[in-house]
Amino acid sequence: MYQFHRGQDLMDLCDRHHLSIPAVMLQAEAEESGWGVEQVRSRIDEFLVVMEDSIQKGLQSEIKSVSGLIGGNGRKLYQRATSGGLCGTTVLRAVSYALAVTEVNAAMGRIVAAPTGGASGVIPGIILAVTEEGNKPRPLAVDALLVAGAVGKIIAANATLSGAEGGCQAEVGSASAMGAAAAVYMEGGSPSMALNAAAMALKGLLGLVCDPVAGLVEVPCSKRNAIGTVNALICAEMSLAGIESVIPFDEIVDAMFRVGRMISPDLRETARGGCALTPTAQAITRNILSQA
Repeated sequence: MYQFHRGQDLMDLCDRHHLSIPAVMLQAEAEESGWGVEQVRSRIDEFLVVMEDSIQKGLQSEIKSVSGLIGGNGRKLYQRATSGGLCGTTVLRAVSYALAVTEVNAAMGRIVAAPTGGASGVIPGIILAVTEEGNKPRPLAVDALLVAGAVGKIIAANATLSGAEGGCQAEVGSASAMGAAAAVYMEGGSPSMALNAAAMALKGLLGLVCDPVAGLVEVPCSKRNAIGTVNALICAEMSLAGIESVIPFDEIVDAMFRVGRMISPDLRETARGGCALTPTAQAITRNILSQA
């Protein structure tokens, strides 16, 4: 009754039942899992706790990735956020949180792969920064995760969330779309505004390649989470201002899938092109392999 495959399906369900996106997603998850809606909400809240923990670990600890390539950047940016910086505290807080989560992931810590490990910083960065900066209630953050999940569900059904299949547009691009929709919801935007933001966010990162240095989910992955976070927030702002995506969300998802099939295998998580093939990256790779 509440299952949806496309963005338009989701909008139709919201209109027909006079429900918000998280309410529809909650019902859909309950139907699919066989759980009660309160069980589903409880599980989503558990995910939120893991996200909070990974952010705090990344900000408070002298954390380093297994290779030593990344670590401490989230903490550095968070310290800058206390002074406002160029981008304002909400953006800087969100990006510092996103970096922190990716660093915990690279250090083999516990994170929520939402939608993937390589793109795991964007959604917690946005949702928790918006919650804290706006002094918003915790249940709203849980609802925002449901909104993000609804967008991710549509992308997974019609395209891909895999960097190996679609490039980083499928990972950070999808996370950015999910985060943009969540941010719109948290600011009181309508379901159509949420999908407009998601469309603009994914459209802005269309064609983004996956080129991990030494095959590790560290460089340039971590900083791409930062870009995906900012992209999501500005797309949310545009949508909330009444700006619409010229190309509908469903069509952008279809386009992302087609673009992913066109991207060379060398630029889809194989570490055979892009940043991974630069002289510095190759030297890093040789050094890591020599220590293995």
